[in-house]
Amino acid sequence: MNDWTSNGDPLLTRFRFATVGTPDIAASEALYTQVLGYNVRELGVVAEDLAASWGTPAAAGQPYTVLSTDGATDDYIRLVGTAAVPGYRPLTTFGWAAFEIIVDDVHEVHRRLRAAGCTVLAEPKPLQFMPSIVAMQAAGPAGECLYFTMESGDRETSILPRPRSLIDRPFILVVAGPDFDALRNWYCDLFDLKRRPLRDSRIAIVQEAQGLSADQVIRMTTAGLAEHGYLFEFDEYPTGPGRIAGPRPSGPGALPPGCAMASIATRAMDRVAPLAIAPPVVRHGIGYDGRLACTVRGPAGELIEFIEEATA
Repeated sequence: MNDWTSNGDPLLTRFRFATVGTPDIAASEALYTQVLGYNVRELGVVAEDLAASWGTPAAAGQPYTVLSTDGATDDYIRLVGTAAVPGYRPLTTFGWAAFEIIVDDVHEVHRRLRAAGCTVLAEPKPLQFMPSIVAMQAAGPAGECLYFTMESGDRETSILPRPRSLIDRPFILVVAGPDFDALRNWYCDLFDLKRRPLRDSRIAIVQEAQGLSADQVIRMTTAGLAEHGYLFEFDEYPTGPGRIAGPRPSGPGALPPGCAMASIATRAMDRVAPLAIAPPVVRHGIGYDGRLACTVRGPAGELIEFIEEATA
């Protein structure tokens, strides 16, 4: 299963935050705490300079909640208040398309979501190319797409991380764009990520969300970070006449709705600093811990917050 096509020394090490932009932070918090078993680690309001560093000045003063599970105490979901965007639907726009979370038992997660009346986009099902991996998809109150994934085979040799609790941490961040090569190469070349084979896949939830035909294939692949079990997935959304995929809408100066931003630990702050919306500054608080941080807009318009890797 570890079919890497390149073996670099990735300059991105792990994820720090998967940030959800939500117009109803109480409803979002209820999903993660009451249904998924997350614990609140920090509450506050977004500082003006932090909002400016994201390029989203309207986020200043918005409430935020940082959460993690007992198994993944330093891998965070961050909920941040943002303006509602009428008509926004997950899996139809460019940028962060989904956050994929490793779980111990996907069928129990599915049961919990159904019992709570959550929106299930796809039932648990083995993956097309790796049938020992079973995944399901759901949508949260903010329109964020969440994948829940289980390794049903040999976890010792799996490319997936081993879960430390029923629901552990985001281990794949899915980013979608109109130009597959530009998207993949930006991340892989700039940060020397470990590449995996390209796939032409039928992704039913994307096909359904975008009204694509059942035989429409989507170019996709994954790439690995330095630490085991942290990966990006790159998806190419079809564009052109009759296609609906396009840039993510957001309120003026606001964070995007749904899967809004990813925060990544890096050993290459010197590479990202020239691309940053605002120069890197030392930030404090959970997940930052007195390290440099800055934010960049990626090739599909996605917000990527880079946080300096802690040194031993």
